[in-house]
Amino acid sequence: MEVVDTVVVGAGQAGLAASHELGKRGVDHLVLERDRIGAGWANRWEKFCLVTPNWSVQLPDFPYDGDDPDGFMPRDEIVAYLERYAASFGCPVRTGVDVTAVRRIAGGGFEVEIDGSAVLRARNLVVSTGAYQKPHVLPGSGGLPAHLRGIDISGYTAVADLPEGDVLIVGSGQTGCQLAEELSAAGRTVVLSCGRAPWAPRRIGERDLMWWLIESGFLDVDATTLPPEARLFANVLASGHGGGHDLHYRTLAAQEITLVGRFLGVEGDRARFAPDLAESVAWGDEKFRLLRDHFAGFAATAGIAFPDLPDPEPFEAPVIDSVDLRPFGTVIFTGGFRPDYLSWLPWPEAFDADGFPLQSDGASTAVPGLYFVGLHFMRTRRSALLCGVGDDARVVARQIAGR
Repeated sequence: MEVVDTVVVGAGQAGLAASHELGKRGVDHLVLERDRIGAGWANRWEKFCLVTPNWSVQLPDFPYDGDDPDGFMPRDEIVAYLERYAASFGCPVRTGVDVTAVRRIAGGGFEVEIDGSAVLRARNLVVSTGAYQKPHVLPGSGGLPAHLRGIDISGYTAVADLPEGDVLIVGSGQTGCQLAEELSAAGRTVVLSCGRAPWAPRRIGERDLMWWLIESGFLDVDATTLPPEARLFANVLASGHGGGHDLHYRTLAAQEITLVGRFLGVEGDRARFAPDLAESVAWGDEKFRLLRDHFAGFAATAGIAFPDLPDPEPFEAPVIDSVDLRPFGTVIFTGGFRPDYLSWLPWPEAFDADGFPLQSDGASTAVPGLYFVGLHFMRTRRSALLCGVGDDARVVARQIAGR
């Protein structure tokens, strides 16, 4: 039986950052990855790109190393960056291996079963499998007409792979809005079922939105002070395509994308929607005002000029409570993701009712020796981001080295 001090599961940015920090502290460890380095990014759709600018990519001792700091890396460049990062410190990673079971050992530590047979023994287990692991199944998503292809975001690669016909997108976070824009630009008629999502301008004055989020301290708010439901809010709507631009309900409506309310389900050949689009738009507008006021307060304190950002123009759109699905070929469900730890970790007492780990600074409060990195809102709003995951990795690595 192979023995190692610490096993890290997952070789995305969180697992690599954890490996880097463990190595700096002399902790013997091994990173296990079922697919490839950066698989979570590699498996996104073809035209995916970052919503955060390249300069904000700040993994430990390896900031963005390209020649376009104000750009937004596309999918394959993100993966290549992570591969370079792993090589830069000789990450002890094994790819193509699947962790199929984990057991606690009497007296402390874990047995980690790989590919159903081989076993590793470790004193510590660091879970770095991404902020969310499985697509969220929205109520009413079943019962589609036989002619319609229904997929979640993991099933979308490119517009050319979709059946002919119009497209209904259910879910209006960053992913849903980006897909609506992409498919509409490709000539498809798109209907977007909208929920509550915050938005802000891509650029405020001469600076990118991300600069304001970081420098104002918005991303550093202690996660314990936020309501639990904040973990499930959509991220701020914006786009990195074309050098970065505004992306929200008004920009989509201007592109003749049909916006409707919350998806209620299907009856025969018709999709039904709640008459709540105006309320969702108003919710997003209120979040814009709160962000604007937060940034303005920071600017005043820091002595920085802040541009005039007026309230948005009134939003006007017809109330559409149903749509005939016969012209449609595809429904794409983009309702976000949820944790899936209990599909392979056998400790229900270590997770809350929504499946999120019960932890303090990444250390499980229920299972000694179990840690997490890359968890959404683990310590702050930036915990799962490329500009923040390194901070959490350092905190976890210090605890492991201290044991």
